[in-house]
Amino acid sequence: MKRVIPIQPVLASSVGISPSKQGSTNLLSALPPLSLYVHIPWCVRKCPYCDFNSHEQIGHLPEDSYLEALAADLEQTLPLIWGRHIHTIFIGGGTPSLLSPMAMDRLLGILRSYLNIWPDAEITLEANPGTVDTERFKAFADSGINRISLGIQSFNDNHLVALGRIHNSSQALKAIDIAGQHFKRVNLDLMFGLPDQTLAEAVADAKRALSFGTEHLSIYQLTIEPNTVFAKYPPSTPQDDALIDMEDEIEGLCAAAGLFRYEVSAYAMAGAQAKHNLNYWEFGDYVGIGPGAHGKISFPDKIERFAKNRSPDSWMSLAIQRNGSHIAETRRLLAHELPFEFMLNALRLKDGVPSKLYTERTGQSLQEIDTMLKLAMDKGLLKSSSGKLQATALGWRFLNDLQALFL
Repeated sequence: MKRVIPIQPVLASSVGISPSKQGSTNLLSALPPLSLYVHIPWCVRKCPYCDFNSHEQIGHLPEDSYLEALAADLEQTLPLIWGRHIHTIFIGGGTPSLLSPMAMDRLLGILRSYLNIWPDAEITLEANPGTVDTERFKAFADSGINRISLGIQSFNDNHLVALGRIHNSSQALKAIDIAGQHFKRVNLDLMFGLPDQTLAEAVADAKRALSFGTEHLSIYQLTIEPNTVFAKYPPSTPQDDALIDMEDEIEGLCAAAGLFRYEVSAYAMAGAQAKHNLNYWEFGDYVGIGPGAHGKISFPDKIERFAKNRSPDSWMSLAIQRNGSHIAETRRLLAHELPFEFMLNALRLKDGVPSKLYTERTGQSLQEIDTMLKLAMDKGLLKSSSGKLQATALGWRFLNDLQALFL
């Protein structure tokens, strides 16, 4: 939820501090953990609120061609990550559960053949309840998937229709039951602030989700994103006061059920945080393969971001040429960008991160951003406790404004 408070420009001299140096990226003492994201772009139907790189399925999925292109994409990435281990894998979309069990098994075989994957790596698959059946989930588990993230969004059929979802509440309940039979680790995705949703309805959704005892909930506020159907035809959504009430009620219900809020949109039982997402928030590295996939890779003397061609057809035809033409952008992060890049991620974590992590992941010292840190603390948005970078309760409420101080 975006809540804005005015941020007035403050001169460094007014707080008695010399202007911080932009600084240059120093050598990293060690490379961060490395994750892998695999993008599967197809859906049965594009949801009107979705701004992800997803495309409606037309006819049969080109599984063979797609897997060949994924292998080629990954093969061309290998020189950038020689010798490094993969700690987590996330297969997202789109609707990855549209892949046949045979294709999923082949995909995981390709990943194992190219990569050094930790034996206990967290391997998550996103799934739409409308594409779930027992045999499919059993086969996915047998292939090595060990965590499922179900896109429930709501248990209210009227709201599911308004969101353009292909499943209904009965299918959602069935999918949760099937997932629980085959996977120890299950996440449920929910949304609140839905068109014409009341506080009672939002609370009812949260209570129903918590009743299954799954280890993790991802709960997002519906936001109207540019270039979506909802942006062109905005629905009637709850006002800010109602949204605040919904968020507070949901957080209280989760806490009572033993799920603590560890990130802006994530609640988990003790020890059940999503390792893949934690690596993002802690400014770790990740390889992204597939159309539109992004990556961030650290080297001893630099940090680079990568983006792949967004069009599935173009990406497939370019990737198999094995000449790097499927890469749409490669960009080195500049020294003055690193404070914001780091804080944009790390301050999403409710408990923050160890202060030393800033230097470990950026190669910069905290002294180089002392003006920014002091300004955030003077505004009451950042805690001044030693050894940790953590938002205060006020900073958590107005996170966008806290993060903006590091631009």
